[in-house]
Amino acid sequence: MANHKSSIKRIRQTKSRRLHNRYYARTTRNAVYAFRKLEDRAEAEKLLPSMSSMLDKLAKRNIIHKNKAANLKSKLARQIARMA
Repeated sequence: MANHKSSIKRIRQTKSRRLHNRYYARTTRNAVYAFRKLEDRAEAEKLLPSMSSMLDKLAKRNIIHKNKAANLKSKLARQIARMA
């Protein structure tokens, strides 16, 4: 167990930030999963800007890597392009 006040506080902060980051990462993963299940092109095109924004925010806050966000956005855009 930590002995210094600062290290005890750091443990508390890390725990709360980890839970916060996990929540947003999981929420985004679920949104991407739901987006991939879409079959209607118009609905997918309407959702793409919000998905891009969500991924960019996670990358900006270092919850996911910026290249991962870019790759996911690219794949989602390609999925729309392949829809009939």
